[in-house]
Amino acid sequence: MLSIVFLNYNRLSETRHTLDQLQKVCANRSDIEIIAVDNGSTDGTLEFLNTQTNWIKVISTGANLGIAGYNIGFEQSSGKYILVLDDDSYPADQKTLDNLISYLDQNPQMGVVACQIENPEGEIVHTWHLPLEDQPQNSLAFIGCGFAIRRDLFKEVGWYPEDFFLYQNEIDVAIKVRRAGFQIFYAPNCRVVHRGKPSDRPNWRRIYYPTRNTIWLIRRYFPLSSSFYLIFSRLCIGLIRALQCRELGWYFKAVREAFQTPIPVQVLSKPLRRELNPFWRQNSLWHQLTGHL
Repeated sequence: MLSIVFLNYNRLSETRHTLDQLQKVCANRSDIEIIAVDNGSTDGTLEFLNTQTNWIKVISTGANLGIAGYNIGFEQSSGKYILVLDDDSYPADQKTLDNLISYLDQNPQMGVVACQIENPEGEIVHTWHLPLEDQPQNSLAFIGCGFAIRRDLFKEVGWYPEDFFLYQNEIDVAIKVRRAGFQIFYAPNCRVVHRGKPSDRPNWRRIYYPTRNTIWLIRRYFPLSSSFYLIFSRLCIGLIRALQCRELGWYFKAVREAFQTPIPVQVLSKPLRRELNPFWRQNSLWHQLTGHL
């Protein structure tokens, strides 16, 4: 069975649209369960979800727990595999679901299938998390609004890191999946439509969480010889963006928490660090300033 889990928070119209699409894509299938986790919505989202319990499972957290809300859904899923979505994303067609299951069934060392993400107009959304070439191949990571993962592997690596609350949680999971010896595979024939835009998100969120959580990742997985440069770069990049967004207060709060929080060091091997070159370039001041991303 495939479990589809998505998190909802105060976006009733998006949730309605996603469920409309899921109902079409999952029609007449007995091998799929759908779990909608509501993260303490106050706009009527939970009330709407509770009218759909004849075909989906609804979980209410009672408060905005960030990505920890996902983890509650993951824990209560019963599928061998989990397809993770946002409240504004959905599989493009039934073939996507069949392909996801087939990939994981036939390839025991494949831990994650990273879906091709496209906008509602059918244009592919390119990010540094996925390969530049739009063809089947191993990938550094995946995008959180559309990926499938083995449930037992996801549980083994600890689900999403709850202390992150938001952002960079996918990178942490990707690193743990690779450390566990499993591959992350990019599959362009597994298509997920994502309607969201980064510009829709509050500026403070785009300063605070990426700054803090990225420094946590660097402190955890990189040796001192390279972490000094990456942390310095991340501080500069975060400061520039905070000045642009006029969010210096959130920036300094992020920096304080980034260094005050104890982080267990788990330095990656050189081969795994080489796989993280795209992450390095995204967080290198020189690469950002010169455009060599």
